[in-house]
Amino acid sequence: MGLKSYADQWGLVTGASSGIGAEFARQLAARGMHLILTARRGDRLQQLADELHTKHGTHTEIIVGDLSDPAEPQRLLAEVARRGKTIELLVNNAGFGLVSEIETADPAKMLQMIQLNITALTELNYRVLPGMMARGRGGIINVASIAAFQPVAYMGVYAATKAYVLHFTEAMWAEAREKGVTVLALCPGTTKTEFFDVAGRPGWAESQGGDEVKPVVRTALKALDKKKQYTVAGWGNYIRSLLVRLAARRTVVKVSMQFFRPQK
Repeated sequence: MGLKSYADQWGLVTGASSGIGAEFARQLAARGMHLILTARRGDRLQQLADELHTKHGTHTEIIVGDLSDPAEPQRLLAEVARRGKTIELLVNNAGFGLVSEIETADPAKMLQMIQLNITALTELNYRVLPGMMARGRGGIINVASIAAFQPVAYMGVYAATKAYVLHFTEAMWAEAREKGVTVLALCPGTTKTEFFDVAGRPGWAESQGGDEVKPVVRTALKALDKKKQYTVAGWGNYIRSLLVRLAARRTVVKVSMQFFRPQK
């Protein structure tokens, strides 16, 4: 199966209850893919599943769970196996960020972010990739961020987790491509989702003219079809990802302070 053949295959999308994850589900179902959706909010997953079936006639399995729980990745995949599904595409979208000063940050929340953004994603990759490589087909999309290219003051842990996702994904891409599997890092910029509401800066994406989710997901699927190792959604974001590599790192992180300094 080539990567462009989604019809009647099964995909697993994490963090599928809203935003980029939900849009991945919509665009993959439009290509005829059956989906396993997971997130904490089962009611939203059910609404999405009903929508996909009505519009596209595809099948959807729902598994409610919280991937910030260290036991959840293994439980999730065990449940997928119990239902007899073979994952041909994994979209690791679950994740969150927080805007905070050092003095007021909650260390437990920061560790939870690392568990979800890094540890769960890493475990899912290593548990799913061997099967794909043995079959000689399949793909994984790991959602990183434009923040992966630089340190970000007041969002230090988040930016660091996404730098890990980018570097980890590119390494997996290099190994897996020889076995017919593509591992792609998607690096969106500011996108109009619930992300900044959760992060503690409600309305920030709208005030900054954030991107819509549809073109972000289209960019990812097009890059996956082309077997790329990473893609940045939007030309403006791509140019910024290059500029921060040219500037002094001290300058880059100091400039980031003016954007993410917490509101008093």
